[in-house]
Amino acid sequence: MPDLFLELFSEEIPARMQRRAAADLAALVTEGLTAAGLPQEGVTAFATPRRLALNVVGLPARSADVEEERKGPRVGAPEAAIEGFLKAAGLASIDQATIVSDPKKGEFYVATVRKAGRATVDVVAELIPQVVRAFPWPKSMRWGTGTLRWVRPLHSIVCTFGPETEEPEIVHFDIDGIRSGNQTRGHRFHAPDVFTVKRFDDYVAKLERAKVVLDGDRRRDIILHDARDRAFALGLELVEDDALLSEVAGLVEWPVVLIGSFDPSFLSIPDAVIRSTIRANQKCFVLRDPRTGRLANKFVLTANIEAHDGGRAIVGGNERVVRARLSDAKFFYETDLKVPLEERAKKLQIVTFHEKLGTQAERVERIAAIAREIAPHVGADPADADRAARLAKADLMTEMVGEFPELQGYMGRRYAEAQGLDAKIAAAIEDHYKPQGPSDAVPTAPVSIAVALADKIDMLTGFWIIDEKPTGSKDPFALRRAALGVVRIILDNRLQLGLARLIREAGRAVVAQRIWREGQEATTSLVDIFKKLGWQGAKALPEALTSEAEVLDQRFREIDSKGQEVAHDLLAFFADRLKVQLREHGARHDLVDAVLALGTQDDILSIVRRVEALGAFLDSEDGANLLAGYRRAANILKAEEKKDGVVYDSILNQDLLADPIEFALWEAIGEATIAAESAVLNEDFPAAISALGRLRQPVDLFFENILVNAEDPEVRVTRLKLLAGLRAATRTVADFSRIGG
Repeated sequence: MPDLFLELFSEEIPARMQRRAAADLAALVTEGLTAAGLPQEGVTAFATPRRLALNVVGLPARSADVEEERKGPRVGAPEAAIEGFLKAAGLASIDQATIVSDPKKGEFYVATVRKAGRATVDVVAELIPQVVRAFPWPKSMRWGTGTLRWVRPLHSIVCTFGPETEEPEIVHFDIDGIRSGNQTRGHRFHAPDVFTVKRFDDYVAKLERAKVVLDGDRRRDIILHDARDRAFALGLELVEDDALLSEVAGLVEWPVVLIGSFDPSFLSIPDAVIRSTIRANQKCFVLRDPRTGRLANKFVLTANIEAHDGGRAIVGGNERVVRARLSDAKFFYETDLKVPLEERAKKLQIVTFHEKLGTQAERVERIAAIAREIAPHVGADPADADRAARLAKADLMTEMVGEFPELQGYMGRRYAEAQGLDAKIAAAIEDHYKPQGPSDAVPTAPVSIAVALADKIDMLTGFWIIDEKPTGSKDPFALRRAALGVVRIILDNRLQLGLARLIREAGRAVVAQRIWREGQEATTSLVDIFKKLGWQGAKALPEALTSEAEVLDQRFREIDSKGQEVAHDLLAFFADRLKVQLREHGARHDLVDAVLALGTQDDILSIVRRVEALGAFLDSEDGANLLAGYRRAANILKAEEKKDGVVYDSILNQDLLADPIEFALWEAIGEATIAAESAVLNEDFPAAISALGRLRQPVDLFFENILVNAEDPEVRVTRLKLLAGLRAATRTVADFSRIGG
């Protein structure tokens, strides 16, 4: 079957747009072909800095003829309706229509419309100009006097169609004065002359000879392997960077890897600064000395040509730029070191975090307060946690972070170490941003944990209070990532931490600070007192005031109410993130739902322990049989409660237990409930589950020997309440109704 080949040749396409553009081209063309009745066997799309290419294989030479029936008006309908039907169906007279009889709708006209297929060449000639004109570039431009918008000026179009065994034909069309043909160009410098191509295989081979590697993934592999080999030859190793590799592969059509160097004196700058400087300004990779773990004074650059001098001039030019950039970085670094972080932190009051959440200085106050609360629960000194929190954002005011925002935290730690601060405080300054992604490590040092949790809890609580929650796929403040970070920190460090109280305290801080800023309804003295004592002094304030006490009480009721509301909603959000985390690690989603169904819980580690214990129990024979017994009981209760219009509780008349088997089950339920509740209070979930496991035998005996729906109404109700007791007992650990399988 024939193949379609298309190339759109232009000026340089930005690297960040290339991969998406290739996918969009494939999608738009194949959708158009399919809509025209032209199925395809396969599609591949490619992008280089100067071209988009598409190969569609297995197309038919023409679309199939189509025959469809079009229903018309009733027989005897008004003349206007008949005329409209004839026009729409393409009929000359009503005699060409068929009359169909329907028992319910009567007789009506039906026209058989036959649509002849079209040559694929004609379809493509119409389709490609539409695709090009409507192409969804993130940014586009016009040039000259034309009306076409493209990412960069479009120079030529190749479009051919035909089978492998024959000479393909050119699909002729015109887009804004650019006529399609079968000629293209290779590398801008190595092979600038025009050459003719027939089909895709021919195109790829000729491009390669013209110094163009069409496949972006292959360009990536060439750069990566050549860079590794060049580094190995120097006794060094490449610091790999996948995002930079993709970008560089999109900047060159014929990758040539070269090595440059810089003055060793620049190695006094922190490694990440050197890497960010060289990466951001020159799109180059850095090399590491495996013996020391530090960077070497070498870098890898990727040229787009095979230079006659072996690349010496290209390397020299890059070295000059790198030297200038590193000189700037060294100046920033040394200038920053002269100012203590404590002084930098004072300037945070002029930096707005969010217009509704105040300045960075206000946020630091809140983070410090929460960190002090968390510290004793994670084994940290509250004073250390407070100090680290107050310095955690100070590097935002440094020259280096102003130049490279991605270095915040990292630079704060380096400045703290250079200025002689305690190592655990310096580490917390860097680690409090972690984890920033699923593959990022979580903080493990106590002070780092306290500040990292405080930072994320304050962020989540604050945005919840101002109603800036994630919606659908939109999460501009990365709140899902922050919540998942809290979950991972707690689970990886096996922390027992009640989140509800922390969220309420964080909420009070946010609302109190908003009251200070508004200051419209409160007197000056109230504002001053708030500022002096802060939100933690809330309980003391009503006793300290007389005339303003009523206003103050109202304010605190507002703060507490908002905190409770936010805590409830935010805990549900944490539960959703926990589900995601547990499912990714293989936990059964129904067990997670069963535990969470008991109500909004704020101890994430306890939830996980319950899920683990429940999973282990259900994998045993006792667990499987008890679950079966529970389901039988639940189904009976559901049916009888619906019929009776009541929900049965577990309070029953013991005197009505006539059968020893009933009595045995009643006693077993009571003992199991007490044991399970006691174990849950002690956070011993395996023991709680084990207590429920002892119900298996009496439950089995009950269902084997007892008829629940007895003729005596009192006996029936008693036995239903006995089953309700079983249902209640299982709910000490989980909602068994949520368990599947």
